[in-house]
Amino acid sequence: MKKFPSLLLLAFIFLASCGGKAPGLQVSDPQQTVVAKSGEEFSLVLEANPTTGYHWGIVGELDANAVQFVKNEYTSTSDPNLVGGGGLDVWTFKAVSAGEAQITLGYYPPSNDPVEPQQIMTFTVTVK
Repeated sequence: MKKFPSLLLLAFIFLASCGGKAPGLQVSDPQQTVVAKSGEEFSLVLEANPTTGYHWGIVGELDANAVQFVKNEYTSTSDPNLVGGGGLDVWTFKAVSAGEAQITLGYYPPSNDPVEPQQIMTFTVTVK
């Protein structure tokens, strides 16, 4: 029975060394067109680091005839109490009607004043 704590420790070390990626989530590539059926939800996944004050936000207006914002959720891929420990920001949208739309997301630095994003990613969405 003395092996149990050792096995538990090994399992913990193994899980911690797996790179911390959230299962089933891949960072979205802005070079790849997102294709969705009308009425279907789809997600854009971006690397994020909100513990440092940086955050993603929608830049400009969405074409509400083609896509609608549903929700935004952050998934930590490291210790959530670790400053500088990153994760994934998952932006979920709903495809509304056939056509093509652009979704632009900006990565904003911490600030109490309006600032320009330090990084911009534009995704093309084709709704069928």
